[in-house]
Amino acid sequence: MRKLLVINFLNPIKYTEALDLQKRIHTLRVNNVINDVLILLEHYPVITLGRFGKESNLLKTESELKELGIEYFRVDRGGDITYHGPGQLVGYLIFKVEGVKNFILKIERGLVKVLSDYGIKADLSITNPGVWIEDKKIAAIGVAIKKNVSYHGFALNVSNDLTPFSYIIPCGLKNKKVTSLLKEADYSPPISEVKEKVCLSFVEEFNFESFERLNLSSCKELTTFDRLLVDL
Repeated sequence: MRKLLVINFLNPIKYTEALDLQKRIHTLRVNNVINDVLILLEHYPVITLGRFGKESNLLKTESELKELGIEYFRVDRGGDITYHGPGQLVGYLIFKVEGVKNFILKIERGLVKVLSDYGIKADLSITNPGVWIEDKKIAAIGVAIKKNVSYHGFALNVSNDLTPFSYIIPCGLKNKKVTSLLKEADYSPPISEVKEKVCLSFVEEFNFESFERLNLSSCKELTTFDRLLVDL
């Protein structure tokens, strides 16, 4: 039975904590100890630069970011530069991957379906990954794949403050804008509701038979992986 394990964080967590968790789960997935895992969370304010990103796309100095309360990291995912913060839904996928292009396409289609549930018509771009509403990006995607298992994933703007995107050239794309579900739909659904829709959409898109949810307040609740090793 093909089942998805969803780790849902109820509170925002630091980027470094989530990255460490991903790497630990990635090892378990590579060794076929656990099923595919989807981590859903919000981050405290942070800007990350992908492995092929350009430092010139960061428009603030690191000291200026620190004064603004925003952390900054260079990471090993694909894509360029992006911002994460409260009110934005971040999804990290630790999945066995057979075809990279098809994998990313499924993420994009899953998010398009979620947005359609809110009356938002979003599209994909042939040249630029992510989910778009005309020339405005509402969801960014950046993944890494090692030993045929993915990590990192997507960031869907729900009700987050979009101001920090002005501190960067988002995804390294000049003359492109960013938007959010709040801005496009004129109201903000609870992020818990959006998480549920993402779960259901991804279960369908990736052909899982079911999913099991693990609700956590912080990474400290996963000091060991005994709960993950059980065949849920």
